Amino acid sequence: MTPRSRSQTTISRDITIEGIGLHTGIPSRMTFKPAGPDSGYILVRADLPGRPQIHPRPGAVAQTRRGTTLSENGVKIHTVEHVLAALSGLQIDNCLVEMEGNEPPILDGSAQKFVEALQTAAVVEYPERPRRVYRVDKVLEVSDGDKHIVAWPYAGLRITYCLQFQHPWVKPQRVSLEIRPETFLARIARARTFCFEEEVEWLKSQGLAQGGSLANAIVIARSGIKNGTLRDEDELPLHKILDFIGDLALLGCSVEGHFVAQKSGHALNTRMASLLRGELERSERDQRGNPAVIIHAKEIQEFLPHRYPMLLVDRVLDLEEGKRVVGIKNVTLNEAFFQGHFPGHPIMPGVLIVEAMAQVGGVLLMHSLPDAKNKVVYFVAMDNVRFRKPVLPGDQIRFELEAVKIKERIAKMQGKAFVGEDLVCEAELMSTLVDR
Repeated sequence: MTPRSRSQTTISRDITIEGIGLHTGIPSRMTFKPAGPDSGYILVRADLPGRPQIHPRPGAVAQTRRGTTLSENGVKIHTVEHVLAALSGLQIDNCLVEMEGNEPPILDGSAQKFVEALQTAAVVEYPERPRRVYRVDKVLEVSDGDKHIVAWPYAGLRITYCLQFQHPWVKPQRVSLEIRPETFLARIARARTFCFEEEVEWLKSQGLAQGGSLANAIVIARSGIKNGTLRDEDELPLHKILDFIGDLALLGCSVEGHFVAQKSGHALNTRMASLLRGELERSERDQRGNPAVIIHAKEIQEFLPHRYPMLLVDRVLDLEEGKRVVGIKNVTLNEAFFQGHFPGHPIMPGVLIVEAMAQVGGVLLMHSLPDAKNKVVYFVAMDNVRFRKPVLPGDQIRFELEAVKIKERIAKMQGKAFVGEDLVCEAELMSTLVDR
C-alpha cells in the first residue's frame, strides 16, 4: 500500500498487532482503526476507564529519553515514534490507534512490521478533503551544543542525517534521501534501533530497555555488531531518519522542506516539530484574513534613515499594525564590525543586536504614519537587556517585538531576538518620533 493521492487518506479496516514494549517490557496490544477526514492521528488508551485520548503534537511531549513519550489527560504512551513514522511514511493521514498498554510493541526494533500490517488494508480516500501540507518557506534552525537541525525550502521532503559517535566501530556517516513511500519502504522502515554494549546495563538501571533484547535491537560492541549483520550499510543513520520522520509527524500534517540533522535525537527532533507547529499556526492564521505584511530591504529604507554599515534589518516578515512586528538580519562574515570584534573569533557586538532590534521596532512605529518620510525614530531608552547566546557569522537573527504602549510620539516595546529557536537577546525598548 503506497498511497500517492493528494486527498486525505485512512485505512479500510482494523489491524491489530501485539508484543512487548521496548522500555517498559510490558505486553501490549495495538489496533489501527479507520478515522474520518481531518482527524489526524489519535492515540487511545483503551485499557483505561473513559478511554482517554492523546493527540500527537509537540505540546504533548512529556519525555525524550531514548524515545518520544506523549502525555495528555493524565496518561502516557511511551516510544510512539516508530508507529507515527509508519503512518506518516505511508502517507496515511487519519488513523485511530487503540492501545491496550502504555507502549507500542517494539517487534523487531524497526517500523517494518507496522508497515507490513498496514499494507494488508486498502487505502480509503476523502476526495473532498485535500491533504494538509506545511511548506517550509524560510531557514529554520534548532541546536543544542554540537547537535543541530537546519531546514530550508524544498520541493518535497528530503532528510539528510549526519551520524557521529565516539566509537571505534561506528564511523561518521552522512545519508541524504528524498522521502517518498517507495524510499521509506525500501530502506527506512526496516532500519532497527541500536545501542552500544557498554550502555545496556546502565539503560536497564534507569528503567529503560526493560523489553530490549538481541531480537529487537542492534547491539554494538567495540569490535562490531553482536547480533548478526546490518540490513543496510547505512542502517544506523537510516534509523535516525526513521525516528525523525516519526517525530515530525507531531506537526499534525505533511511537511515539505530539506532538513539537515547533525547528531540529533528525539529532544532536538521534537523541538524542530514545535518550531514548525508555530510557523504552521502563524501561516494558517494569516490565511484566515490576517495577511502578513512583508517589507523588503529597499522598502525598509523608506522607513529608516540608516544606511550601510548601520542598516541592520534585511526584511520584515510580519507586521500587525500598532501591535507586533517580526524582522530578520542575516549575519555574514563580511560585516564590517567583525574586523575588530574579535579578530580570529568573530562575535556580533551585543549593542548592535539591540540596535537591530530597535530598528525593527522603528519600522513598526513608522509604518502607520502617513508622513513617514518626514519623521525619524530616535532610540531613547533600554531596560532589562539580557544577552543569552553569542551571534556568529552565518546566523540569521529573527527579531520579534510586541508593542507595550504606543502613545503619540512615544513607543515602548518588548523585544526578543532568536537564532532558530534559541533566544539570544531580550530587552525593553523605548523610542520617540522627531521631525527630520
